[in-house]
Amino acid sequence: MDLSEINNYLNTTMPTPIQFRAQLWAAAVLFSLGLWILHGFLGPISWAVIIALTTWPLLIQIRKILPFDHNHFLPPLILSLSIAGILFGPVTYGLIQLGQETQSLVTFLQEAQHNGISPPEWVGRLPMIGSTATLSWIEWLGTSDSVRETLKYILTSDWLVYTRQFAAQVFHRYASAFFTIVVLFFVYWRGDDVAKRVLLLCVRVFGDEGSRYARHAASAVRATVNGIVLVALGQGIALGFGYATAGLQHAMLLGVVTGVIAFVPFAAKLMFIGASTVLFAEGHTAQGLGLLIYGLLIILTADNYLRPKLIGNAVKLPFIWTLLGILGGIETFGLLGLFLGPTIMAILISVWRDCFDDAKNNRATD
Repeated sequence: MDLSEINNYLNTTMPTPIQFRAQLWAAAVLFSLGLWILHGFLGPISWAVIIALTTWPLLIQIRKILPFDHNHFLPPLILSLSIAGILFGPVTYGLIQLGQETQSLVTFLQEAQHNGISPPEWVGRLPMIGSTATLSWIEWLGTSDSVRETLKYILTSDWLVYTRQFAAQVFHRYASAFFTIVVLFFVYWRGDDVAKRVLLLCVRVFGDEGSRYARHAASAVRATVNGIVLVALGQGIALGFGYATAGLQHAMLLGVVTGVIAFVPFAAKLMFIGASTVLFAEGHTAQGLGLLIYGLLIILTADNYLRPKLIGNAVKLPFIWTLLGILGGIETFGLLGLFLGPTIMAILISVWRDCFDDAKNNRATD
């Protein structure tokens, strides 16, 4: 639906001023009630809309390939299930690996209660604190009795509470992700009708420029997601290569984990700094220092330059406003702010430019 069709529709259906104000108040009240009812699900709904805006070109391609009607449910279902596999697959694999490692840890602790745990050699080689760390290790874990006392202390502390909270958070995230996929299917299925109504609403609220603002917001979301995904994948691959070069075990798995957490700016630092610390502790000072410097260069370049540059160029948003939109969005909305921040900034800059152009045109006319 182009702008002329929207204007024709509005000209033929425009209510009287009193009716319009009454409708506006009623819509505001109903909208507020709807937000209040759905406030617990606004996060998954927002994620579904963001994913739909980003992957809508894929849905168009699937509809072209499959011999079905435009409103058939099968293309949205195929794409929704594919995205569900991408979301649930790596997380499920990581939880399975965690469960296997937990079983190995339980077996190790059972043996430690009979024989104790000897301090590793690298503990004694720690600079300045090597001897103290060795004595502390022996005191806490060196004998079977000390291992039992340490385990007793851990089991009676808040660690179990944290474990239950972690399990509850995992279940909650899975439930939210499942609900996101369900909403995503319906957004795909009825997205064309919803988009038309959103464009009509934007034109009514913002005037003739409303349609452009809505399309600009959609472009900002798509550019933000693409920029974040590309940068995160690049960081995972680059740091995975660094892990392998430094001689770390499971370098590929570490690279995958780094790529996942790199969706949050600067979060990937936790991975390579931890890996560098392990190398330092094992006595591989050169490898640890090299990985630390290499990782800092990768992360600082990607988060401070590449990511804002990719997003800003796509939506014609200045570099500084893109960076502030990302960081401010995370601080305000959490992970969802990664996408909301640049989108809001893109709309604000667009409105600002329109106001500036209007003022300049008015001065030229005068």
